[in-house]
Amino acid sequence: MARAPARVLGAGLMGRLLACALAERGHAVELFDAGGPDGSGAAAHVAASMLAPLAESAATELPVVRMGLHALERWPALLAALPSPVFFQRQGTLVLWHRQDAAEAARLQQQLARTAQQLAPPSGLPALQTLDGAAIEALEPALARRFEQGLFLPGEGQLDNRALLAALGRRLQDLGVSLHWHSPQTLAPARAGAPAADGWCFDCRGLGARPDWPGLRGVRGEVLRVHAPEVRLQRPVRLLHPRYPLYIAPKPDGVFVIGATEIESDDRSPVSVRSTLELLSAAYAVHPAFAEARILELSTQLRPTRPDNLPALRLPAPRCLQINGLYRHGFLVAPALLDAALEWVDHGRSPLAAAFGLPVDAPAD
Repeated sequence: MARAPARVLGAGLMGRLLACALAERGHAVELFDAGGPDGSGAAAHVAASMLAPLAESAATELPVVRMGLHALERWPALLAALPSPVFFQRQGTLVLWHRQDAAEAARLQQQLARTAQQLAPPSGLPALQTLDGAAIEALEPALARRFEQGLFLPGEGQLDNRALLAALGRRLQDLGVSLHWHSPQTLAPARAGAPAADGWCFDCRGLGARPDWPGLRGVRGEVLRVHAPEVRLQRPVRLLHPRYPLYIAPKPDGVFVIGATEIESDDRSPVSVRSTLELLSAAYAVHPAFAEARILELSTQLRPTRPDNLPALRLPAPRCLQINGLYRHGFLVAPALLDAALEWVDHGRSPLAAAFGLPVDAPAD
């Protein structure tokens, strides 16, 4: 039996995943986006795409951790359905610090221990490991004799964000989704009640949904991409620092994504000299061979963020579902949000959302 048609607004990560899933389930899907097929206007295009629920628990709440644990298990199946391979690994996260930042490391370790205790049932991830210099060298030989202590969070992962967006784009075409690029849309038809008769409407526009979602704001992120074939890191590395906690995510072909900054601002202007110097100096502190890296890109993007910094589902009208507030956790939470949205389509409720502690806002009056 044919399913109701569906309109998806926004072709970032969430919109592409949802449009593919709906088309696979037999919906006739139309996808609208203000940008082009490369997704360069989406926050997902700039992201480091790390899948690190325990590491992120230092800066977020349990719902995001639970959704991240769900996503780690879901990503392989989602990637297997795509027409081209996408880099994906689960080699864990390595957290490092310099001696003067030992107090910061102790606070982090306490927070991670609290998170592990709060998760019920247990997460399924192996317990975090405390490392000395020799253990760090065994994990990452390139960092030999550079750090005396660290933490290893086994089972965490990452993927290649741009390869994923491209593969999802090809999958949309293979599934016969009607694609409308450079075609911004609003929720006006849905609010007028059209989806009740004509099908579903899904709003995944990120910051484009601000006129329809009060309180949504942009949080600026600044990210550096470099080519450093002489640096041999096998997994994402996080460097603790009281002012700018750095991450370095190794991607295929000697490319590294480096980031740290998070600014409460809607400013989309280029990266500042200060931010660039801080990113580069912190990367150099992890491995001196980054001094010879070639800068491929300095990017800024605004992450769509709700007042509580958590993602949410919202139902402004019958058969109209908004998904937003992915903040800095888009790749970490998107599969969980996808599965919760599909439950809502099928049953008018989502047990998964309740299990995650995911906010579901009631219809507006």
